[in-house]
Amino acid sequence: MPRAPLDERWAGRYRLGSMAAPEPISLVVTSVGTEQQAVEISEELVARCLATCVNIVPCLRSIYRWKGKICSDSEYLLLIKTRTALFQAVSEAIRELHSYELPEILEFAVTDAEASFHRWVAETATGIPDPPGDDEAELEASFD
Repeated sequence: MPRAPLDERWAGRYRLGSMAAPEPISLVVTSVGTEQQAVEISEELVARCLATCVNIVPCLRSIYRWKGKICSDSEYLLLIKTRTALFQAVSEAIRELHSYELPEILEFAVTDAEASFHRWVAETATGIPDPPGDDEAELEASFD
């Protein structure tokens, strides 16, 4: 029985020359209490190559129950793009750097992404930090 051609929307998800599925990627979410901590955690995750990109979303209001009390706080939300295989390392780094006793660390599998963006996340989040001195070259790259 002849195979139907790949639907065009699926074509970009496969590496050229093979039908291997691309490396799975995830969106990891955490929240922090200060902008300074949001920046510090984001920069450290990117420097350690545990994340390709971290978006910092300011001005969140969180209402939650903690130790028997209802609390309300302003927070910053971090949207962390990484390879699924690095979730444990990302989670450990967040716990190491976070000031909260019990930080929120959630992983969402990315089941659909633009092919070039998916490839960028998978290739950049290696989990292996760059050698010292490579920071200047990285800062020059900019996506508008």
